[in-house]
Order: sequence, then C-alpha cells, then structure tokens
Amino acid sequence: MLRMRSSHNRSRSALALATALLALAAALPAASQTPRKNAFHAVNYEVNAALFPANQALSARVKIDFEAKEASATVEVELHQDLTVQVVSGADGKPLTFQRNSDAPLRLSVTLPQTVIAGQRVTLTFDYAGPLANDDTSPVKGVRLAYISENSAILLLPGRWFPVTDYPANRYTAIFNIAVPEGLVVAGTGEALPPQKRTVTFGNEPTRPGQPKIKTPPDSKTPPPATRMVYTFRSTRAAAVGSFVVGKYDVQTAKGSEGMLTIYAPAGSPNQSEAFAQTLSGVTAYFSSELGGLPDPRLSVAQLPPGSLNGYSAPGLLLLGARQWDPKNNYRLLAQLGAQQWFGAEVLPASPSDVWVTDGLTRYLEGMYVENVAGREALDRALEDFAVGALMFEQAAAIGQAAQLAPFTPEYRSVVQNKGAMVFHMLRAQIGDDTFHAVLRDFYAKFAGQSARMEDFEKLAIERTASTPPAAGKEAPNLVAFFTQWLNSTGVPQFKLDYVVVRTRKGFTIRGTVRQDLETFRMPVELKVSTEGNPEIKTIEVVGTKSEFSIETFGRPKPMGIVVDPNNNLLKASAKLRVRAMIGRGEDQAERGQYYEAIQEYQRALDVQRNSSLAHFRMGEAAFFQKNYQASANAFRDALEGDLEPNWVGVWSRVYLGKIFDLSGQRERALNEYSKAREMKDDTGGAHSEIERLIAQPFKLETEASRSTP
Repeated sequence: MLRMRSSHNRSRSALALATALLALAAALPAASQTPRKNAFHAVNYEVNAALFPANQALSARVKIDFEAKEASATVEVELHQDLTVQVVSGADGKPLTFQRNSDAPLRLSVTLPQTVIAGQRVTLTFDYAGPLANDDTSPVKGVRLAYISENSAILLLPGRWFPVTDYPANRYTAIFNIAVPEGLVVAGTGEALPPQKRTVTFGNEPTRPGQPKIKTPPDSKTPPPATRMVYTFRSTRAAAVGSFVVGKYDVQTAKGSEGMLTIYAPAGSPNQSEAFAQTLSGVTAYFSSELGGLPDPRLSVAQLPPGSLNGYSAPGLLLLGARQWDPKNNYRLLAQLGAQQWFGAEVLPASPSDVWVTDGLTRYLEGMYVENVAGREALDRALEDFAVGALMFEQAAAIGQAAQLAPFTPEYRSVVQNKGAMVFHMLRAQIGDDTFHAVLRDFYAKFAGQSARMEDFEKLAIERTASTPPAAGKEAPNLVAFFTQWLNSTGVPQFKLDYVVVRTRKGFTIRGTVRQDLETFRMPVELKVSTEGNPEIKTIEVVGTKSEFSIETFGRPKPMGIVVDPNNNLLKASAKLRVRAMIGRGEDQAERGQYYEAIQEYQRALDVQRNSSLAHFRMGEAAFFQKNYQASANAFRDALEGDLEPNWVGVWSRVYLGKIFDLSGQRERALNEYSKAREMKDDTGGAHSEIERLIAQPFKLETEASRSTP
C-alpha cells in the first residue's frame, strides 16, 4: 500500500485505478519489476535546517531546482524515512500531491501539475521535520549516517537528511544554513562563511530575510523565538556536498603544502593542527603529483561524534572517528580518505554498480602511498590486509554487481574496497608500472568533475596498454579476459602445485601441474624457484583448473623450493589467509558489540590453526568485554604461547592480563605483566603510553574508553 499525504483530494475513480495498478504490479513476476528511472535530478539546493538536540530532531525547509532528464510529471527524491514531509510546494507556493512508497520508504514521489519536457527546470520546496535518533531506520540499517544527540550530530549525504536524487552520482550547487544552539560548532562541505547569531522564529515564515524557514518537529509545541548560531556553507561549483558534523569543537588552522587546513578538534584537546598538516601535506602532495591537482586544495578535518563510521570523506572534508584521531599513527586511513578527494569527490561513480572506480581505487591508492613513504615491504603488508578483507565476504557479489551491497557494510568493504584494491594491483602487475600510472593520470584528467563507469576505466586501460609495446620477451596482456574474470565473476583461486625435477645437460627441468578451482581462470602466474644458487623467477600461463608446465633452471631446485606468485601480484586464497578472514569477520562483529558471534568466528579460525595468536587474542578481547575474565585470561595466555603473529599480540596480551589482575585486586601481578609488556618495546597502537598510564594508576572499567588496541 502507498501511504499518501496531499493537500488535494483525489477522486474515487483515480484511487480505484491506482489500487488496480498496484494489484497488477504485485501479480507480475519479480524479475519483470525493475527499479524506476528518475526523470529529474537536483541541480541546486537552498537548505535551511534547525537542529533540536534536546529532542534529537531536525526541522528543515529545502528549496530545490530540478532539471528534467526526460519528459515527466513525477519528481522522485530519497529522504530519510523518519523525516515526515508536511508540505511540498511549487514555485507558485501552491501545495502539490506527494506520497511515500511503503515498499521503499526512502522514496518520495511528487506529482507536478503538468509534464515538464527534457532540459527544462522546475523548483520545489519541501517542508519536513522529525527525529534522527534510530540507527535501525538509517538508509543503511545499523550504520549511523544521520543522527542527532544532545551534544553532537552527524548529517552525512548518504544519510539522506535532505531530499537527494541519483545517489551517489549526482552533483549540484548549494547553500546550507544550519541553525544550532549556542556552544555547538558545525563543520562540513562547501565554503564556510562566518557564523551569525540570529533570533530564529520556528514557524512557517521567518521574521526577516535570511533566517531559516523551518517547521518544528512533529508532536512538539512551537517554541518561542530563540537565539541560535547559524552556520552557512556555500558551494558555487557543482559537487556532491551536504555532509556535516556538529559538536563542541575547537577550531584550529594550519598551512599545508597544497592549501589551508582547518581542524575541528574536540574541545579542550591538544592542538594537533601542525601534526595533521604534516601528514596531510605528504598525502596531498603525492596524489597531486601522481594524478593531477584538485580544483580547490583546501581541506577541513573533523572528529566524528561517537557511534558512527571510522572515517568518511566528502568534498573538502575528512572525518575521523575518535579512535582514529591520530595523524601520525593513522596515516593509512588519512591516505585513503585523502585519495577520495580525487576519486569520490572529483570523479563520481556513474551508478551504485560503478563504485569500483572510486572506493576500490582509493583503497589501492592508500597502498600506493604506503609504498611511496615506506617501501615495498609496507605495500606487501597492505596487500595482505586487502587480501584478507577480500576473502571475508568475496562470494557476496561480483565487483560489477556492487549495487546489490549496502555501502559501509562488511560485505561492501570486502567486495568493493578490498577485492577492488587487489584488482587494481593485479592490473598494475599485468600492464607494468609506467602504463598503470599513465592510466590513472588519464582517467582523472578525463573524468574530473564528471561521473565515470567501470566500462570507462576498462576502455581507457585497454587503449593505453594497446599503445604501449610489451616488454621484451612478454606478450601483450589480454585485459578483456582480465576484467571479465575479476570484475564480473566471484571466486578466488587457491593454487596447488605438483612437480618433479629432472636433471639435464644444461641444468634442471621442472615438469609439473598447477591446479585451482576456477574454470574460467586465465592469467600469467609467476613461480619462484629457490635453487642452490640464486633464486629464479619463471612465468607460466595458467588456464582453467589444470595447467601443465615445464620450466628450466640452471641451479638445482631446493626441496619444497617452488613458490606460486612470490611477489603477491595475485589475489589468491591460502589456509593462512582463510584463517585471517575468519578472524576479520569476528572483528567486524565485535566492533558492533556482537561478542558471542565474534567468538564463534574466532573458534572456527582456531579449529583450522590452533596456534594462531591473533585468534586467541581476539577471543580474549571479546571475553574481556563480556566480563568473563577467567576465559579472557586463558585466551591471552594461549596467545602468548602461539605463533606471536602479528608482533603486537604479545605486548597487548600482557596489557590485558594486567588489567584483569587489577580488576581482581592483584596489583602486584598486574604490575608484573605491565613490566613484561614494557620490556617488549612494541609501541603498536600506542602501547607505551597505555602501559605507563596503567603503571601509574590501577585499571578501572570506566577508563576502558581510552583503549586503542590495534
């Protein structure tokens, strides 16, 4: 059923016809029902909004200029389902008919008095209000994208806190006026004008021009005029703007290498503007050199209120969670968010299915930046993170079917970001560094300020590679097959190798077979042969599930001395990576407070690899937050007796054991654990400062918010 709100009455015959059409649509097979194409897209916004933190509510009047892409009399927008539209008015001020779709509660349809032809514009004004206090009704269920609390607020574009069209591809000009109680500060996208203290009247009409034209939240009395701080943000260049955070911030500024940097830090926190400027100067300088400059290099950085994402990037704005608020130790996340200023702000995906060209690419650009500042070993560590993340939910969808996945979810991160990053790395290995870097520069130059499809990138990569002669002794890569395999299919190869070594006059011949499970797989694969002399690298063509090969070496191959893909140029599965993926799934669940489910994943990992220190550590951490301290202590002891990979597991296991002894009143044993942790000299995750704090003062549960485990 469609729930209708209108200022006009419809005739019985029209209602009967609508009911009949709905019944007919319900009777059709599901496969024949395709999403409706939006005939209009927003080109300019004037948003006047007021926040009511005490009620966790928002009121707004939004004037939007729409342009018709095709002839139509219906404008469709997406708006958070908890925001109740009171009236939609045309340019003449007359109310129009509108309705929410009960099957798709984000969707709001407005019926125009007459058909608008393609290319013409129409102006509509939306008055709406409502609470933003329920993550379960978020456009991505359980993900905090639009939320108001007593002392802060999150208003991100994907939260649809204002009427949106063609997300994530649309860009527009806009002016946002956001009224908040005194003491709160607003940070966001667009040029920030000086805030003004105004007396705001909460009614249909402002008392004087320039005040927010708003209505009060439903089910509340109209408050008297009140003094509010009105923050104005202006975007005269079309962009995907409309993301803001509100809180008690200290505003700090610094000069970066590319432009001014504004830091919105929690009130009372140390000044970190220079540290952020130093880290981000390196990030923006590298990407400007690698890809080309940004039209506006100014950046703002703000801390996200609690309960939201770890990080988020919008045009000119980087948002970090509280646990990520460290510009030195968290440079990888800053690099990824910085890269999104190029791909995600300047270049937008043409549709939800094309997000590989932004979210997958920026994840890999993070790895490229790591390689630039810390070398190939650092890139290898990042690639392992990407591979583990990819294996967590790789079967959820193919990269080219990303529209099936909800953004910001573990499945989305696995397929689009992590597997997507590995596809870019494999492409780089296929076509060579010089050609790959040229493709990235060409892609940005061609699509900056526009939207791009996956097919656009594929075509450009194929053309650029075809114009570049292959290296001596190598064949030109088949990129059509490559993209078909990795973008349109699921599945990751797990290689098994059988071979025999035969002595010859010139050295040795290795005859063998490579097996893997993907029927359509076809790629060149490197083999590293460790010999009594120097190791030798050979390349073989692997086609289908079984490929025979014969390679010659000068030195005698060592027993078990052949490694498939030694340089990590392929996304591949292994027992070790599968275990890490199980642990990763548990970490995602623990992050959401689902400790029981997390422990089940950790146990699956231990069933495969009993000595995994990381699985034992995460098991102990989950039990600790469940206050099952005996089980937690046992798990941390097991972690210390395991493979001690990664290295930081040892120091943090000691730290947690010390905390458990503090809680049980055994201060001497706690100090003993802290001393042993100090001797390990591993400062991952800020371990040293945590150890010194705990030595100075016994651990108490209320201090746990300060933890920063890796």
